[in-house]
Amino acid sequence: MKKTRLARNKKKIVILGGGFAGVECAKQLEKEFGNNPEIELVMVSEDNFLLFTPMLPQVASGMIETRHIVLPIRTICKKTKFYESRIKNIDPYGKIVTLWGTGDKRSISLHYDFLVIALGSETNFFGMADVEKNAYTMKTLNDAVMLRNRVIDMLEQAENETNPILRKSFLNFVVVGGGFAGIETAGELMDLLLDARKYYPTIHKDDIKVIVLEALGMILPGFNTKLANFAKDKMVERGIDIRLKTAVTSFDGNEVTTKSLDENLKDSIDTSEINSVITKTLIWTAGVTPVNTIKRSMFKTEKGKVLVNDFLEVTDFPGVFAIGDCALHIDPETQRPLPPTAQIAEAQAKIAVKNLISLIKNSTKEKFVYHSKGQMAIIGKRSGIATFLGMNISGFWAWLIWRNVYLSKITTFDKKTRVFLDWVIDLFFDRDISRLKLMKRETEKEYKLLDEVDDVW
Repeated sequence: MKKTRLARNKKKIVILGGGFAGVECAKQLEKEFGNNPEIELVMVSEDNFLLFTPMLPQVASGMIETRHIVLPIRTICKKTKFYESRIKNIDPYGKIVTLWGTGDKRSISLHYDFLVIALGSETNFFGMADVEKNAYTMKTLNDAVMLRNRVIDMLEQAENETNPILRKSFLNFVVVGGGFAGIETAGELMDLLLDARKYYPTIHKDDIKVIVLEALGMILPGFNTKLANFAKDKMVERGIDIRLKTAVTSFDGNEVTTKSLDENLKDSIDTSEINSVITKTLIWTAGVTPVNTIKRSMFKTEKGKVLVNDFLEVTDFPGVFAIGDCALHIDPETQRPLPPTAQIAEAQAKIAVKNLISLIKNSTKEKFVYHSKGQMAIIGKRSGIATFLGMNISGFWAWLIWRNVYLSKITTFDKKTRVFLDWVIDLFFDRDISRLKLMKRETEKEYKLLDEVDDVW
């Protein structure tokens, strides 16, 4: 009788998403309810690992090994039941989350008493289908590996190419977006190219071009003007071409077209003025948008993001919280949405958990107020900028702070050690220029006409 009553009264907390927000949420809930038999913790994520996204550019440049920035969720959240799956539908009225099935297993539905939505975001191409089709991105581990392979492939092709125009298109690399991801990618990309170039006798330093296109009038807009200008000057000094007030209009895989923006960051008065850069490689880091699961949900949204109140609860649905990139929370000081950063995601996770606990224990909830702990960005070989403990720091010491802070954020000792050793090795050796062709080897067979064709999904 006792066991039956316990099972009936058991509360299920479901977390959707295994990024910084979702994992931090699970960790905090485990501290509170990990040994409580009346509370069941469940997480759903497309991947069974937490991707340490701030280090993606270093994976793309070959500084850090691929597996070293992925942290298996099951080793971090040991008291949370885990499902590796994509989310098909969220029914907030029936309190049911439906997961997609596969060819091997049917879809399942999860009932919840409390829900935390931390589904993150995906790359926003602003409706430019040709850019989406042809550009490289920097959101996933696969993105970083594909970009590295692409860079090495371009060097291989350029080395023996005699057509000067085609050769130039191989050696021009365009990064769109002057935020954290774009600037750090451009810096790491230049490091990789300069290290690799010495193994390609016909390619000279002046042949290599890394171009950053930014629609705003400055790079790294989250920093003060002095630090942002320091970063810009340092990168230009290293040979990176930074073009401000420049918007991309198209990219067909061979040429990127751009337009200059006026002082108000609108289209140029002379609409006939169209510039272009010949390139085979465009890296898009210019914006993010919430995932489709959110956009087609029953929740109230604005610009695709879930509307939440001061306690991070979803409008009209008590007990449902939205945090991280998929939630729209207006900063009361700036009256603008908070930027999609890991620091904000983790801060929101902690408050959401506090308020979830308050609901369960029927106590007072806490409003979310964000207090920045500082910002950091690396801009290339042993240089960076940082606002830390109220100080503005640039150069080597900012780079060192970046490394120490992010190393401390890696939760498992073995991954900390692996990343640290990768950094040490990079001090003494050039980047590896092997291009990994990742594909399944197909068995060769004779082809023949089929009598009938079956639809296979």
